[in-house]
Amino acid sequence: MTNTATDFEQARHNMVEQQIRPWNVLDQRVLDKIEGLARDRFVPKRYRDISYADTQIDIGHSQIMMTPKEEARMLQALAIKPSDTVLEIGTGTGYCTALMASLAKHVYSVDIIAEFIESASQITSKLGLSNIEFEEGDAANGWPHHKPYDAIAITGSYYQLPETYLTHLSIGGRLFCVTGTEPAMQAQIITRLGEEEWHYETLYETVIPKLINSQPKPQFSF
Repeated sequence: MTNTATDFEQARHNMVEQQIRPWNVLDQRVLDKIEGLARDRFVPKRYRDISYADTQIDIGHSQIMMTPKEEARMLQALAIKPSDTVLEIGTGTGYCTALMASLAKHVYSVDIIAEFIESASQITSKLGLSNIEFEEGDAANGWPHHKPYDAIAITGSYYQLPETYLTHLSIGGRLFCVTGTEPAMQAQIITRLGEEEWHYETLYETVIPKLINSQPKPQFSF
């Protein structure tokens, strides 16, 4: 069976009402942006039928799209304002990039995989999103080139977040990251309160692939 645009539109509405809103995503600005953006345009063709399902989607290169409700919780926690400069580490399909660009002043999106950058650039360009700068590179230990950032979204996980990322934030800036090990990693929002002061809040537990080239868990020998 081939899904029509109307089918996808209904599925998107159901995703917002049955998956995202019940998961304590109540920021109407975020909900409106998600309902207004066709997620199926970003999903690999072979998985397009499950574009709006409550599941992670394989996008190749051992990477995934997070579940829709996780993406929504991330966006809500980042509280992106129209004046914000945003850094995204892990462009992936470009879906979250597009959502953040619709909320922010400017988005810098970095990925180590050229194929992801190229595809996301093409899709977001067709959508008329001109406030995104895609950059190819290894950001496992930081991406200071345009700092300070008002919001940072890291869409791959770390065993432990490099401290350099904390210094990339402006005062009042927010950073989303997932840290720890399977089977229960912690999704966190970190807010910079002052020059040497940060506030940590755990949002939920999840498991997502490690960011490429991130430091592995230390191996202790006795």
